[in-house]
Amino acid sequence: MTSEGQMPETTSASGKPMVRGTPRDVAHIRFGSFALVAAIALGVLGVVAGIPWLTIVAGVLALVVIGDIVLAMRRQSRTPSGSTTEAG
Repeated sequence: MTSEGQMPETTSASGKPMVRGTPRDVAHIRFGSFALVAAIALGVLGVVAGIPWLTIVAGVLALVVIGDIVLAMRRQSRTPSGSTTEAG
């Protein structure tokens, strides 16, 4: 069952699910979320240990990762609604 505005999941001839997002975009979002958690942990460690350069590096890394995630989400949302790619 799908909510309003969502396409039902379809499958390819080989039986794999078809999705709007490309595997590259999904990988950028998933790996980026793990990198963001690590950057936040490094930033907290830098603050607690009193190492300002570590905090700055973690902040810059977090901004880069957030930018990458946002770009991947924009690429995914700009995919034409009728086109799907094979997942996996």
